[in-house]
Amino acid sequence: MMFVSKFCTIFLVLEATFFTSNVCAFSKMVKLESVFRFANIYGDHMVLQMKPFSAVVWGFGEIGQTVDVKLGGEVQTTEVVKGPEGSGVWKVTLDSRGAGGPYNITATSKVDNVMKTITLEDVLFGDVWVCSGQSNMQFTVSQAINASEASKEADNYPEIRLFTASLIESETPLYELKEVEQPWSVASSETVNGGTWKYFSAVCWFYGKNLYDQFKRPLGLVATDWGGTPVEAWSSPDALRKCNVTGNKVDNLYLLPEDESFKGPQSHSVLYNAMIHPFLNMTIYGAIWYQGEANAGAPYNYNCTFPAMIDDWRSKWFYGTDELTDPEFPFGFVQLSANGNDSTIADGFPVIRWAQTANYGYVPNLRETNVFMAVAMDLGNASSPYGSVHPNDKQDVGYRLALAGRAVAYGDLDVYYSGPIVSDVIITAPAKSNTTWIATVKYHHESVGLGGIELRSDHGFEFYCALPGQSEITQAKIVSSDFSSVHVTGDCPHEMSVQGIRYAWYTKPCDFKKCAVYSKENDLPGPPFTWNAPVN
Repeated sequence: MMFVSKFCTIFLVLEATFFTSNVCAFSKMVKLESVFRFANIYGDHMVLQMKPFSAVVWGFGEIGQTVDVKLGGEVQTTEVVKGPEGSGVWKVTLDSRGAGGPYNITATSKVDNVMKTITLEDVLFGDVWVCSGQSNMQFTVSQAINASEASKEADNYPEIRLFTASLIESETPLYELKEVEQPWSVASSETVNGGTWKYFSAVCWFYGKNLYDQFKRPLGLVATDWGGTPVEAWSSPDALRKCNVTGNKVDNLYLLPEDESFKGPQSHSVLYNAMIHPFLNMTIYGAIWYQGEANAGAPYNYNCTFPAMIDDWRSKWFYGTDELTDPEFPFGFVQLSANGNDSTIADGFPVIRWAQTANYGYVPNLRETNVFMAVAMDLGNASSPYGSVHPNDKQDVGYRLALAGRAVAYGDLDVYYSGPIVSDVIITAPAKSNTTWIATVKYHHESVGLGGIELRSDHGFEFYCALPGQSEITQAKIVSSDFSSVHVTGDCPHEMSVQGIRYAWYTKPCDFKKCAVYSKENDLPGPPFTWNAPVN
């Protein structure tokens, strides 16, 4: 077995069975001595999925030979068969194990009539989470606020293990990653600090760290992300067909001037093929996602493409792991943060935020089951050194996402994981001599917690005023509140009537943590919403 420094990049060419040896020093290709090896999504220091699920381990070998895989006293025997790309492949399912380790996993087989043994060392069993999306997921710990402190803190989490895929696209599904940016590594101040936009993902790290603080079980965090990429690039052709997506490329990519360097692939399915498909044989617990900015230029199909991608990933992982991954595995996402410093702009960002929830305004819901989110519209930073579209407070994002993950993904019933969620809106028409309308916005008691609503601003609500063939948006002001309701008033132009209400419907709806409606219990903001309401 050849060992590669965990700080070097592994380059693999499947057809010629090449990889780089000591690439940090030589950066040259050398021929493998044998074809018997583990797939490159495995490695020393990795985490395999713990019970109640069973982990899958696979690799390459000489077609027709048997492979014995040993873990402790357990031995699994399988045969090397011809794989999808012509190479000999083998796969075993390990007996399910509880959290813990470390273990060594050995595999033995003949190559050219010589018995060979390969080993995975320091393997833990725990939960494996995939972290994907565009630049706000790619954004690294070294770029976050208080980066030095956050990096040093990683030394206290040796049971969190990290893996980062390289940026690769492909027109066809790949059976294995062609490149690995960061092989499996023990979390440390070095391994979370691999350089700007390299590794490790800040949102992925802070999410995992917060989960570990709560559950104290090993975590494997797999970062596979690429800045400036649309959801269509991460979706399989099957998922795109469900939303009648035509063509082969996203044409209306949303980019600010400072974002030009983050313009990643826009062709349909190329990142699903290269950066998701190679993981489908690895049992996972769940996935988290931070993406949507690139789709803000043409946001109106996102309410289909995003849920369809979730469904498709779940189905593909379920069958790819021989039905060992949960077919409804938990899926978390970050609702888009603010962008820019102008609180009067309403471009595609609020539409994407709404579409991320499949037009429900909250998750989980009937369309997006076992899905959770972190509201981040109040965490913007117009002066971020990486551009306002890349706010550098990723600690709060990871905390909020982990709070929701604890409740939805792990069934922690003791946690209030969302801000106030609207249950009803009652709109009262003005007296004949008046133009002032009144709306009472009611919130679910479960979402406001034990402390009720906290108001931090008197603005953020707007009325939809309309006549047949004519409409207008007008500002509405909060005038009072009680434990779980907010009362707002506003005027409509003469003879127009209020047909609905919306909240926080701007690209930058508020300053940092200064939106209008929060829960006192958990300091979380109510998400944006739009509501068509009958008039009393």
